[in-house]
Amino acid sequence: MNLRIKYGKDYNMKLNSLKRTDFNFWTKINTRWRDMDALGHINHTTYLSYMESARVDLYMDLGYSGIRKEMDESTILASMEVSYLKQASHPSTLDVGHRISRVGKKSFDTLAGIFFHGKDQMICSAIFHLVSFNYGTNQTILVPDIIRKNCIPFNDYYATNYKDMMQKDST
Repeated sequence: MNLRIKYGKDYNMKLNSLKRTDFNFWTKINTRWRDMDALGHINHTTYLSYMESARVDLYMDLGYSGIRKEMDESTILASMEVSYLKQASHPSTLDVGHRISRVGKKSFDTLAGIFFHGKDQMICSAIFHLVSFNYGTNQTILVPDIIRKNCIPFNDYYATNYKDMMQKDST
């Protein structure tokens, strides 16, 4: 199954065909020796760690403080889908791009893509479905205004047509 991201009425983008221009926030990551597995390439789980670190950088850049459990407003990962496209090994410098692609009532999605530094070759991409969450009450909450306010400018297509942005297809 290949996840398709629906932008507007007629434009569908496959997760594995995202381009650098589809992202508007960037974090540079330097690989470490320990990131490699026995096959000599960066382990698939390490890419998730890179994307998580970049997502925290995005939150901080937005001024969102909900990255700690004790905050009233935080997030919890509900699901994710990852496409692995190329291999990387150490030493490498990677660019991790993010874009907030959907904001709902209590959840939002971020797209992430990892590229070789300064190159258009994407190594992997992912979509993360995040739920706004209060760990103190163990309850979902509305997406905080700071996220909503800062996300809309990143997604002009979202402002008028955010429902049904995600569509699964079997191609």
